[in-house]
Amino acid sequence: MSGFVQVIEWRTSQIDEMRKYNEEWRQRFPEMGPTRVLVCADRDDEGRFLSIVEFPSYEEAMRNSADPATGEFAERMDALSGGTVTFRNLDVLDEHVR
Repeated sequence: MSGFVQVIEWRTSQIDEMRKYNEEWRQRFPEMGPTRVLVCADRDDEGRFLSIVEFPSYEEAMRNSADPATGEFAERMDALSGGTVTFRNLDVLDEHVR
């Protein structure tokens, strides 16, 4: 098993605007970025969200991170979250799908 996942944790009171921007960005760059994205709301902490993004490899994720379009996206996300974005970089060891 191989792969790479980023868990991105952030806070916002502007979730609708964040989701709209995310969709606009994905339409502009449909072939770019992760192969899968989950955006999750914390049921126990209103205003806290996590994005779980999957890439085929760490190298693919770093290529994506270096792209100027990704920098543009990150700046906008940071602005909408008030600077509360944190990243966790994770190598996938096992995957179990039911």
